[in-house]
Amino acid sequence: GVQTCALPILEQAPGSRYGHTSVVSGWGLVRQEPVILQSQGQASTALRGLQWVEGREIADTHSLVHFGGPQGKLDQLHKVVAQEEGRSVFNGCIEVPRLAQGTDASQLSRNLLLSERARIDTKPELQIVADDVRCTHGATISRLQQDELFYLQSRGIAAPQAARLLLRGFCEEVLAELPEAAQVWNPLATSLAEVR
Repeated sequence: GVQTCALPILEQAPGSRYGHTSVVSGWGLVRQEPVILQSQGQASTALRGLQWVEGREIADTHSLVHFGGPQGKLDQLHKVVAQEEGRSVFNGCIEVPRLAQGTDASQLSRNLLLSERARIDTKPELQIVADDVRCTHGATISRLQQDELFYLQSRGIAAPQAARLLLRGFCEEVLAELPEAAQVWNPLATSLAEVR
């Protein structure tokens, strides 16, 4: 299946708080495009995303957060698990013009590759003109850590179960942000049970 989630531009008023959490798995092609405008600053935004791609699935996320005034806050975390020939693209842009003094923005892209043929393209991006800001961004792409797997195996946990535990821990940071109704759904139960 194909899913496109082009959210309308969300404009935040001063003093407002907005949070958006998405978990994507099982779609042939999915594209998300959250656009947030803190029109006068002094607002708080939290964006959480988790994508699990396998087979030949493609998950594509392009986000934009624009600070239109001072003292705005952003906390963005985007995570991906890619296996088989799954592909993920993340492009996150934060715009901080001169009017947005005192902005505090953090953007992090953390990714796990579980096969040689999977692909992850990630580009967190800051465009800063203001000079009194605290803005950070970063990206990591790695594999399951052998020392962590070894530690669990040395405690009597079989390799497949150890890998599932590490993957569950990686995903839990975003899954914990889902509302209670979605927790019952357990969106990645099948994927985590079938880790190769």
